[in-house]
Amino acid sequence: MIAAGFHIVPAHWPTDAAALRGVRDAVFIREQQISAEDEWDDLDAVSRHVLALALDGNAIGCARLTPQRRIGRMAVLAEWRGRGVGMALLTHLIAEARALGWPEVQLSAQQHAIDFYARAGFIAYGDTYLDANIPHRMMRLALEPFAVPAPRALRPAPVAAPLHADDLSALAAATLRLLRDARHGITLYTRDLDPGLLDQAPILEALRTLAVRGRGAQLRLLVQQPDAALRDGHLMLPLIQRLPSVIQLRQPIEDADLHYPSAFLLNDRGGYLLRALASRHEAMGNTFAPGRAAQLAAYFDQVWARSQPLRELQPLQL
Repeated sequence: MIAAGFHIVPAHWPTDAAALRGVRDAVFIREQQISAEDEWDDLDAVSRHVLALALDGNAIGCARLTPQRRIGRMAVLAEWRGRGVGMALLTHLIAEARALGWPEVQLSAQQHAIDFYARAGFIAYGDTYLDANIPHRMMRLALEPFAVPAPRALRPAPVAAPLHADDLSALAAATLRLLRDARHGITLYTRDLDPGLLDQAPILEALRTLAVRGRGAQLRLLVQQPDAALRDGHLMLPLIQRLPSVIQLRQPIEDADLHYPSAFLLNDRGGYLLRALASRHEAMGNTFAPGRAAQLAAYFDQVWARSQPLRELQPLQL
């Protein structure tokens, strides 16, 4: 989600604990004088977290959604209040609760914030009570489930056609074929966003078309060496920065993943294109080989899970 001067990203405990702690320490412990014993609990490790980041990448707000179906620890730095940060955090977590199929979500509102939550549809109930010596009331929001789309006619399986490249032109043609065949998403393991390939105009347009296709669109990129893309102003950066919720990037952090020699592209229709050496143009693949594509996807998912979000390419709003 993008708003004026900031954007919202999912966060994970403990990988984002420092950013989450920084906001909550400033707001709850130092500003509101809540004790550290009251602030930190075991729910952090099992909750879904969200961060608001300024354009420079610094955390300016946070919130969490607990397994008990409660929104909590909503905090926005003082200098950012009144600019829509809190409502953006709240809206994000409400959407997550709906996606989980929960019939309602609750929260414990500080007395002064009741009107804020009421604007989002929450209804107060019960008596006022003290929590950390601050007056609170419980509030709840009934959640309507997402509408179930009508079943669509099955699309025929793609025709299996081998892909082969031994130079940049053929590699670009094979890449473009997989992008245009994709229904909603692609998966890409790349060394440095492949300048000379992914910044070609037809490929950029195919990526843009896929990214704006609508609900369900998702492009996941693992980038081993992002510094060159930042330094050289890769032409894909404006698209990445406009659509951070659709185009998700992570950087491997383990040596084996950083030195993985290959690069590959998968689409969501069983197509794949693999370069055994990411530094070369030679590639092999197929427009429909679900078994081989699934093997590569399983490896990608393993690396993705142990990689870190690559926010250096996503904080700007262009």
